[in-house]
Amino acid sequence: MKAWAAPEVPRLHGTGQIPMIYDHSRGERRPSATGRQARMYVCGITPYDATHLGHAATYIAFDLLGRAWRDAGLDVTYVQNVTDIDDPLLERAERDGEHWQELAQRETELFSDDMAALRVVPPTVFVGVVESMPLVIEAIQGLRERGVTYELDGDHYFAVRTALDFGHVSRLPADEMRELFAERGGDPDRVGKRDPLDCLLWRRERPGEPAWDAPFGRGRPGWHVECVAIALEYLGMGFDIQGGGSDLTFPHHEMCAAEAQALSGQRPYAQAYAYQGMVGLDGEKMSKSRGNLVFSSRLRAEGVDPMAIRLAILAHHYRDDWEWTDDGLRAAKRRLDRWRTAVRRSHAPDATKVLDGVREALAADLDAPAALGVVDAWVDATLAGDGTDTGATETVRATVDALLGVQL
Repeated sequence: MKAWAAPEVPRLHGTGQIPMIYDHSRGERRPSATGRQARMYVCGITPYDATHLGHAATYIAFDLLGRAWRDAGLDVTYVQNVTDIDDPLLERAERDGEHWQELAQRETELFSDDMAALRVVPPTVFVGVVESMPLVIEAIQGLRERGVTYELDGDHYFAVRTALDFGHVSRLPADEMRELFAERGGDPDRVGKRDPLDCLLWRRERPGEPAWDAPFGRGRPGWHVECVAIALEYLGMGFDIQGGGSDLTFPHHEMCAAEAQALSGQRPYAQAYAYQGMVGLDGEKMSKSRGNLVFSSRLRAEGVDPMAIRLAILAHHYRDDWEWTDDGLRAAKRRLDRWRTAVRRSHAPDATKVLDGVREALAADLDAPAALGVVDAWVDATLAGDGTDTGATETVRATVDALLGVQL
């Protein structure tokens, strides 16, 4: 699967800082990377209806981290999957009378167009589950050989209690785990399971559904093992950041960590777990199941500048839950206009503090609102007629582009 084209990212003077990041599994900030190589896995879309503003916020958040890493001189390997075989995709295709592969391809292409328009630097590896099926089957077979799976009516389950530190990612009590498992694709009440939280590895073939041959029977994979197989293939154990929306903490990332550690005999799966907060609309989380979505592509089709969309998102700290509003978008448009007016001035205040300030803000757990405030202060001074530096505007233009992904 081919990712979208990469934007041209300006090179900045000096070297940035490696950001501190809030690690959900520890409940504290820690360095986002500790070596000269930085490895990150961010869970991708299920392509049956892309790309709403919750998606955009997630990938922009981790785009900030990748940009900061590169500015710090790190060699970045970023992996993102596409869940191009899953129940919601099959259900939408059946509802609309469309082949599931055609639906997945179209929505993945739309997602890629949105990411390119929003100037998100593409992942190093952008890979679908279907093309990764040999890796998935190999991972399931490895778990079977380690004695941590069992069969139930032809389906294969992972026994979560075989993982020594199951629960360390989400840090949730058992009753809350069970409730979330039921809400987010699990089957805690299925009769015959050894533990309500045991998760599906392989679903035996059902009539009318796509299926693949495997040593343990023809079928298709469960959700979690797909990411495990892809992450271990391209990143290995102990990669720096597992990222995604906060709704992936449990069960998805908890199950991934448990399966990966059982498969490899090593720990940790990821050094830190970082999460984008939920984006809401009219008082509820924006989600496909609710249908209360604002789509990036529709905003662009209405003539909204993608840089205004990006600024509207960056006005919120990535870990915060927030609501998308027309007022927020209008404020972003005004900010974009003011920034573009300022960088067209021939004289401006010195921009050294802008570069340093944006770097410091991103180093402090990707504090995008603080970074915007640094630029706003320079813009205010510039529009007031302060400063005599003829090169400052280019420094600001490059800083905003390279670190915040906003093209002025």
